[in-house]
Parts: sequence; C-alpha cells; structure tokens
Amino acid sequence: MTKIVLIEDNHEMRENIEEMLELADYKVLSAENGKIGLELVKKELPDLIVCDIMMPELDGYGVLYYLSKMPETRAIPFIFLSAKTERTDFRKGMNLGADDYISKPFEEMELLEAIETRLKKRQRFQAIMDNDDKWRGFQDAVCDLTGLDDLKDNAQIKSYGKREEIYFEGDSPKWLYYVKEGHVRNFRVTKDDKELVTGLFGAGEFFGYIDLLSKGNYSDYAVALEGAKLALIAKDDFEKIILSNKDVSINFIKLLAGNIADKENELMSLAYNTVRKRVANALSKLYLKYKEDLADRVEVTVTRDELASMVGTATESVIRILSEFKKDKYIKTKGSLITILDYPSLRDYRF
Repeated sequence: MTKIVLIEDNHEMRENIEEMLELADYKVLSAENGKIGLELVKKELPDLIVCDIMMPELDGYGVLYYLSKMPETRAIPFIFLSAKTERTDFRKGMNLGADDYISKPFEEMELLEAIETRLKKRQRFQAIMDNDDKWRGFQDAVCDLTGLDDLKDNAQIKSYGKREEIYFEGDSPKWLYYVKEGHVRNFRVTKDDKELVTGLFGAGEFFGYIDLLSKGNYSDYAVALEGAKLALIAKDDFEKIILSNKDVSINFIKLLAGNIADKENELMSLAYNTVRKRVANALSKLYLKYKEDLADRVEVTVTRDELASMVGTATESVIRILSEFKKDKYIKTKGSLITILDYPSLRDYRF
C-alpha cells in the first residue's frame, strides 16, 4: 500500500485530509508539526509527503530543506499545502525542490489528482532509470521531478515555421528551450561552408542548456525542421533553480554526461563506419525521434542536404544510398518526406 506522511498543525484539517486519503486507499502517517514530521519521514521513508507551510517548531520550508540534504529522502515527492498565495511564496517552495503547491482552501479531487500525478511521475522516472535506453525519456523525467515542470508550463511559448532559425552561432544565450511540438536541428558551419549536425531534438526534450551553463555564446545554430512549438524558460529562472536545487543540478549533469556519450559514439561512427552504415544510423536516429506510440512506419521530414550534414558526407552519396535502401524496401521517399518501413534492418545494418 502506498504510504503518505501528512504534516499539518491544524487538528481538524489534519483529520479531514487523513480520512480523505485513507478512503482513497493510501496508508497515512500524520504529524502535528514540522519537527515531528521530519523525524517521521526519516523513520518511515514514505512514497510521498504532504506538508503545510506555516507550522510551529519547524515550518514546511524547513522540513523540505532538511529532507533535501539527505540522500534517502531528497527524492521523495513533496507537496506543499498553504493558505499563502503570493507568487514569491510559491516560487520559494519550488526553488527548494517541492513537486507541487496547493493553496487552501482546495477541492478534494485537486489534492488526490496531484498525489496521483506525482506518484505516476515517480514511477515513470524509476522505469526510465532502470531502462538501458534512457536518455530520450530522461529529460522529461528531469522536468517532472525537479520543479522545472512549473517553469516550462508557465514559460513563454513561441512557434517557429518550417526551417526557421531559432538562434545563431555567436548569439548570447537567453533561454533554456523545451520542445513541446515538432523537431529542432542544431548544426555548425565548417570553414568550407558545410553544415555538420550537432543535435536533433523532439517533443519532451530540452536543448540550449550547455551554452547557458558554460556562460559563453552559442557555438552552433538551431533551426526548426518541419516547424516547432517551444517553451522558452528564462535564463535567470533556470540559473536560480540550478543553484538552489541539488536534484536539478545532478540531473542536468547526467544529461550532459549522456550528451557527451552520444557525441563520442557519433565520432566513432564517423571515423570507422562506412557511409552506408552512417546513413542507416542517421535514419535510425530520426526514426526514434519521430516515432509515436507503437507505430511501425515512421515519416520524417528531412532534406538530402540535412541528412548529408548528419552523416558527414556529400549530398550525392546520400541520394545514392537512399535509392539503394529504397530498393531494399527499408524506406520509401516522396520529396523531402522519408517513410521508414524497416527500422530493425536499418538499426542492425552492418556495412
């Protein structure tokens, strides 16, 4: 049975919430102040914590602060309850690492839905971390579990048209980007004016954080492929939560580690694989970026020049190999639209 610790100093409120959660089939352990609640959490290690803010002995901010310092408790989902509704109070709670913030008075279903959502996201995070192929879903898990969900949901939303530039090399970074819809391509331009793809991002993924963290200007270009809708998270908000929330920092370090590992694999591919193998790898990567649910056939929109820049070869070579893959029934093409018919064959292509 899912175990919840409830920390609330108001006796009537505590009993009402406890009864509500028990009727929803949760095991509830309650405490009447922050100090007792802190000890209860350390002892029981619950699946989730619901905590008031204004309490004697130790307030909710203090409870969350101490729990975030301990490895065994800092990842437990934490929901604040409070009559305080100022945005500064809300932001303070989220910056400390709270997963949600519910203002009193609240409807019964509001709390139950918040609890269910946080528990599901926690389960999804664990599933992703147990999966060898975790990097695609890891960014979304970071967002869900660390307070970045609030930032992206309240961020400025901007839509970009087909092949529209998002930023240029040398620009000063102002945003952390989160892809809500569509796909984005990052690339660099070589001295002989050839494009080399440095990243490809789809829905649920962040990009632009490397340049924000490095404090330098953008080292590449970003452009929407078939068009994209992005959430633009302000640089100051991102830096504030990175500095104040250890879990956010750790998870972005892991994202950076995954990014480095991907780049190493791509460099090895460019150095040792044949052009056919590199084209097959690029199509496999596009398949995973564009794949939705359980679809076997995936349509991707990419020009031959863009595919050549991913592979690091001439456009003419890409056109020839695509023609061969088409004869082998791995793909079919119509203009810049490529339908991937046989992903396993492309993924396992050897020479």
